[in-house]
Formats: sequence, C-alpha cells, structure tokens
Amino acid sequence: MLSENPVNGAHDITKTKCLEFGGADITIEDVVLIAQQDVNSSLSANEAFRERIQSGQSFLADMLKNNDVIYGVTTGYGDSCTVSIPDELLVELPLHLTRFHGCGLGKILDIPTARAVIVARLASLVKGYSGVRMELLERLVWLLNNNVLPLIPEEGSVGASGDLTPLSYIGALLIGERDALYLGEQKPAREVFRSLNITPLTLQPKEGLAIMNGTAVMTALACLAYSRAEYLTKLSSRLTSLAVLVMKGNAGHFNEKLFATKPHPGQTEIAKRIRNDLDGWAQRHNGNRLQDRYSLRCAPHIIGVLQDALPMMRQFIEIELNSTNDNPVIDGKAEELLHGGHFYGGHIAFAMDSMKNCVANLADLMDRQMALLVDTKYNNGLPANLSGSSLERASINHGFKAVQIGMSSWAAEALKNTMPASVFSRSTECHNQDKVSMGTIAARDCLRVLELTEQVAAGLVLALTQAITLRQQEGGLQNDVCQAVQDFYRAVSEEFELVTEDRPLDDDLRKTIDFIQKKKWTLY
Repeated sequence: MLSENPVNGAHDITKTKCLEFGGADITIEDVVLIAQQDVNSSLSANEAFRERIQSGQSFLADMLKNNDVIYGVTTGYGDSCTVSIPDELLVELPLHLTRFHGCGLGKILDIPTARAVIVARLASLVKGYSGVRMELLERLVWLLNNNVLPLIPEEGSVGASGDLTPLSYIGALLIGERDALYLGEQKPAREVFRSLNITPLTLQPKEGLAIMNGTAVMTALACLAYSRAEYLTKLSSRLTSLAVLVMKGNAGHFNEKLFATKPHPGQTEIAKRIRNDLDGWAQRHNGNRLQDRYSLRCAPHIIGVLQDALPMMRQFIEIELNSTNDNPVIDGKAEELLHGGHFYGGHIAFAMDSMKNCVANLADLMDRQMALLVDTKYNNGLPANLSGSSLERASINHGFKAVQIGMSSWAAEALKNTMPASVFSRSTECHNQDKVSMGTIAARDCLRVLELTEQVAAGLVLALTQAITLRQQEGGLQNDVCQAVQDFYRAVSEEFELVTEDRPLDDDLRKTIDFIQKKKWTLY
C-alpha cells in the first residue's frame, strides 16, 4: 500500500512515496516500483501486525525452552533433519546455513533485480508465520532504503527447498559477511556497515532458514518478467498496426463482429487495439489482398495468447509473492508448528515456462513481419531492404538487410529457450530434495527470452519507422493515420535518423531496446 508517510531510519531518503509492508498485499507493480528505486519502503505501524510478528517469535522461544524438536532450529538441515543440535551450538546453526550455501555461480543479479529479491523475501516474512524478529524485518527495509545490496549470483537454485543458495547472500549480508554493493562500489559488508554506523545482525534460531528457505528469487524475477511481457503485448500490437499500414494490408481482418465469433477476451482486446490504430486508414483503404499473410492477419490470435494468459500468471505470481513460503510455518497465536513444503516453486515455474513460450511467439511473429517488410515480393512497393538511398546509389546500399538477419537470429534463440525448465527436475541432497521445481531456472530463461524478443522488437520499431517515412516521401499515409500512431512514429523518429546511406545500426538498436525496457512510449 502506497502512502505519503516518511520512512524512519533511512540513510538518504529523497522520495515522498512509500510502500508499506505488513498490511495489504503488494502487487507486481509495487515490486517493480521499489526495484527501480521509485518509492521507499516501510513497515506497518498496525498493532495487530506487530503482535503477529512478536507472537511467532515468542512461541518459538517457548518451544526452545521446552526442548521441542523443530526442523532447522534444533535439527540439521534437509536430509540431516535426523541430526539433533546440542543446545550450546543452536546459535551457530543459522550462521553455518548462510556459509555452506555460499557457492553460487554465474552472473551477479543487477541492482533492480537484487532489490526485487529483497522485496519478495520481505513480503513473505511480514505475513508473520516465519518466527522472525521485527528487527530482521526492519533491517531488510533499511537495506532497500539505503540501497545496500547483496551481490547475488544467479545460478545455484533448483527451486526447492526454495532459492537457498542465492538467498544465502542476503543472509550473509545481514550478518556482515561477504561483499555488498553500495554507492556503485563493491566492498566488504562489514566495511559498508561500519561506514554507516550499523551493527551486523546475529541471526536468531529459524531466521537463517526463514531468509533462505523460500521462493523470493524466482518470484522477484517473475515480477520483473511479467512487467516486461505485459508491455510487449502492447508494443507488438502497435507494431502490427504499423506493418498493416506500410504494407497496405487488409484492416478487415480485425473486424469487431469477426472477433465476437471467437471471443477470447485477450485476443479480442488485441484486435481492438489494432482496429483503433487503423481507424482513419481503414475507412479509405481495403488492402491489396483479400487475405493477408498470417503474420498480419493472425496477429491478434498470436499476441492474444499471452494477453489471455497474463491474468493467470499474475494470480500465480502475486499469491506466491504474498505467501508464507518457507518451512516450518510457525503460527504464534494458535501456538502451532507446521512442517511442510511451501518452499516448492511449482507455480512460478509453470508461469515462467508458459510466459517464455508466449513471448517467444511474439519474437517469431515480429521476425516474420520484418521478413515481409524488407522483401519486394511482399511489401507492396517499398524499396528492397527498406533502403532510403537514391536510385543512382541503390546498388551499393543494403538498408535493413543485416538487421533482418539479426532479428531471425534473436528470434531463433528465443524459440530455442522455450523448452520448459520445470520438466528437468533432479533429485538432490541425498534424495531428500528428490522432486524440485526448477522455478528459478525457468524464470531466468524467461528473462533471456524477453531480452531477445525486445531485441527483435527494436529492429522492427526502427524498420517500420523507416518504412513510414518512405511511404510519406512517396505521398502516402499523410492523413490516414490516427493520432496515437502519429505520436508513436514521431517519438521514435526524434531518436532515429532515416537510413539513406548504409551505416552501423547497433547504437540505434541499443537505444531502442533501452526505450522498450524502460517503457518510454505510452501504448494504449
């Protein structure tokens, strides 16, 4: 829940908006806002919330006094749950958990993603069923508001028992071990804490497990992936509209009555977007073909699959985000200890495997639209490869030829990565974790597919902008384009110079990708 309240204890607060944890559930959009440092964070002052947190901690303390057996608190971890921990070593057990899981490899998560991971873990812990102290929750808020971040390697999780290895880097940061990222520099965590006059935490029983034994990494990645996928449905709709315009396609393919006969809601919404984009032009033109090729005619049916799947994916992601997803679950008020498997990331794995399939189909769609656009056999009179050169220099200019090749390469790689990760479960940890979700790998795959699809989209954005300019130079599309499409074309044209002579386009592509990832263009 967003509020205007100041955040207590923050080191450098410059924002007025604040997202409160411990009250209402948070959304995917909330995670993105904090990840991008657009809002600060705080904990609810609600008395019932604070009592719930305290009751879990108190109940856990009472069980320890009674010498009750508690997984991961008085026993070893995983297959070692049969090992009893002597009383004098209980305080060291969480420390060892963070240390032996310090084996992550691969790239380090970037700043927005690391922030999103902390948000996802905090959103789960504030539910009050993890047996942690308010002090630990406050420290997580402090990390976000001061942008003191763990360096989290992206590889090493099988998605059950949660994201143990990558989340160990949050646990290690809290106790002042390993490195931290602060003010753009990588420094030892203790050095950063010392400079900010902060004392590292000593993790209490269950707190190491509560930090690490959950689905926060895969869920954070899923939130970021959802935001990007949702934008791509809008962008690919707009680009389809432009493709129909510049190739003089048949606007009748998006007829409202036509889509009422097959009323998938998302598919119908995509057709409506394209129909509205083509409104002024469609009244004057019937298209050059009775039926356009599938990459134009069937675009709502292709984009619409993702559009229709998004509500289900949002439900999966946001329930996971706002759930208790560690083990054991501690209900302090009812004085119950429940051992289970909420760390299993199956819902996120399915959502991410599904999303990458849908998104890769957008890459394939846009690549096929580009193939029509550059080919004089199909583009209804546009120059070969969309070259803007003069006739006397046409023989040595190749326009967007290589961009089209690149787009096919990126689309092919996106399609290759659609193999579902969740079917590759491996039995691990002495066959205790004998069926695992692979949710984090699925989420990482999905982000890679999104990146490749955004690259394809960037190529098509520039190619269609070039094509519209060429059509206008020949006297077409002067008064036939709706205001929203004109505004989009104008915004891209301000950043992109017409290709009249061959030049490297990599910088233009990178700039356009950045615009797409930052959602610079308002669409629909």
